[in-house]
Parts: sequence; structure tokens; C-alpha cells
Amino acid sequence: MHRLIMSKKTPYFIRITIVITFLFLNLCSAETGKIIKDIKFTNINEHDLKLDLYLPEKTEKSALVVWIHGGGWQKGSKKDCKLNWLTEHGYSVASISYRLSQVAKFPAQLHDCKGAIRWLRANSSKYGFEPNDIIVAGSSAGGHLAALVGTTSGNERLEGEVGGNLTQPSSVSAIIDYYGATDFILRSKTQPSRANEVGSVVYNLLGGGADKKVELAKLASAAHHVTKDDPPLLIFHGDKDNTVLIDQSEASA
Repeated sequence: MHRLIMSKKTPYFIRITIVITFLFLNLCSAETGKIIKDIKFTNINEHDLKLDLYLPEKTEKSALVVWIHGGGWQKGSKKDCKLNWLTEHGYSVASISYRLSQVAKFPAQLHDCKGAIRWLRANSSKYGFEPNDIIVAGSSAGGHLAALVGTTSGNERLEGEVGGNLTQPSSVSAIIDYYGATDFILRSKTQPSRANEVGSVVYNLLGGGADKKVELAKLASAAHHVTKDDPPLLIFHGDKDNTVLIDQSEASA
């Protein structure tokens, strides 16, 4: 069974609920419009960070959905964009890359995501989408990062300077989280094999177990940043999920 968890601000999502439901029910159609692949938005230590843009037939003033891929923070690719079909419904979509955990430890991944959003906002007039209507979305590890992007706007420790464009905010209008972890402190207790053990995905992300790196684990947990001023948050999570337990979504709802 799947459960839809919605925050008190869910009404913002009325205009996109129908198209998101298409994804949820696996009724997606192919994307339309223009596709621009491998746009480099920065280079860090000789490591290029790129994004793919999927544009609708009419881009002027379109909302932009920024997709963050999953893969346990250690694999995956921007090529695996689950929402590129939204161009059929008038949305622009950007699928972004970020440094994986074997390349850099947290908060590098979040810095990269925010750097991509600043770059996209700075270049919005070039591609036609609305800079003040940006939605961030992601699945699994990407959902974790999407939730953090939306709940840590302006947090100096988590903004970073990746890609420059520092006059541009990394804030978003809404967050869509598909079964991402949001509380590593809780996960260290309910799923210690995935959060504390050497070689586990969270251990590799933080550079140590969540039970030992408590301050960093909290910093990397959206549930510990949530405030009443955050943008609306929409969460999809299956209650039979044994990889990321549903308590991770309930923690930030």
C-alpha cells in the first residue's frame, strides 16, 4: 500500500496534483518539447557538474521542476529523470547532477543542488522559465536532498558557494519528496545497519555512523530544520518500504 503524506500547506499543490498522480500510477507519457543535455553549471576540483533541461513547447513563464536523482548518494545519474514527462503539461524540468559520496562527503551534495538552483535562476531568462516558481523534487537519496533544499534556505552552513551566482537565492516554492530519509538520528535507532555500520549508505555519506557523528547527522536531516515558514512539502511513501522506513517521512510531515 502507498500512503500520501501532506503538510498543512498542501493546497499549493492543487495545480500539480493531477500530473503528479500520473507518475504515482505509472501512467506517464513521453516528454515533448526541447531537450538540452549536459549543460555544465560548475566544475569542482576538476569534476564537472552538469544538468539536463527538458523544456515544454511554450517555455515562457513556465514553472520549473528541479529533479534530484536517487542512488544511496553513491550511484545514480541525472539521466534517470522521473519527471521529464511533465513538459507535456507545460512544466520545464531540470535534472541535475551532484557529487557522490565516494567523491565528497556531506554537505557537498546539498551545496551542489543549491548551486544548480542558483545557476538555473540566474539563467531563467535564457530558457524562459519563471525564476520565482521553482519546485524541487527527488526520490530516495534525491528525496532526502530535495527536502533539505526546501527546509534550509539561507542556512549559512548549508548554502555553500558552488557555481557562484551568490546573489541568487537557492530557495524553492515547493518540495516533492519520494520516500527520502529525513531524520538520520531516528534512522540510527530504527535502521542501524543502514545508518551506523561501516560501509552503509549513511556512513559513507557522513564519513561515519550517524550514531557517532550526531551533530552532522542532525545537520543532514530535514526533520531537524522544519519550521512553519518552509515551503509546502508533499511526500509519497509506501508503508511496506523496507529500504527507507515510512517513519522517515512521518518525521517531517
